[in-house]
Amino acid sequence: CMNYMFPASYAWGNFSVLAVGIWAIVQRDSLDAIMMFLTGLLLTVLTDIIHISVFYPPNSNYLSDVKRFSIGMAIFSLLLKPVSCYLVYQMYRERGGE
Repeated sequence: CMNYMFPASYAWGNFSVLAVGIWAIVQRDSLDAIMMFLTGLLLTVLTDIIHISVFYPPNSNYLSDVKRFSIGMAIFSLLLKPVSCYLVYQMYRERGGE
């Protein structure tokens, strides 16, 4: 999101899932909130893969340091999302989900 390499849909998708995640943490007794957060995380895994693969520049020799850092953080975020999905699923199970 730092250098506008990805479209606005990348930022909107990830920030909206972050907002739902905050809601899921605040509402400790809500099973719907944690389920929406888990669904949003799984959906953003798919959309992040699409965004990175479509908008990755074909000639990466001329990337600035900021763009290289931005792409690296997007890939790092994508790699951490399965771990987040697992932890959110454990929270779902603790709250009584099946």
